Amino acid sequence: MAKKKKNLSPKYQPWVDARKRFHLSHAHVQMARELGMNPKKFGSLANHKQQQWKLPLPEFIEKLYEKRFGKIRPDDVRSIEQMVHAKKQKQAERKKQKQAKREEQKQQESNSHPELAPDALDAICFDDDLPF
Repeated sequence: MAKKKKNLSPKYQPWVDARKRFHLSHAHVQMARELGMNPKKFGSLANHKQQQWKLPLPEFIEKLYEKRFGKIRPDDVRSIEQMVHAKKQKQAERKKQKQAKREEQKQQESNSHPELAPDALDAICFDDDLPF
């Protein structure tokens, strides 16, 4: 029975595929993302068996990361799935706050202007109704 793929956006799926294909850890994937590497180009970088002068891909990523950031590993290592889950939670929280703010503004508008309630709008005289 085939394993079911998780529903990730096309933005993150290549990273999960590269992690599985090249046997990378979550830390290596995060380092590569922070370096701005392209997961579709890992095949040309991971050719260390035919081209002996190349480093294995995990070591290559670690070397570049240390050179650029001056540290061996990221401070907080999270998997792609954890990052996507945290992002979705943050978006849901923002959406909830936005909705609550809209509801609060509606309540304030209806309380501060009772004469402008939706039922009373018909009684207001507009400029189009004036005879001149």
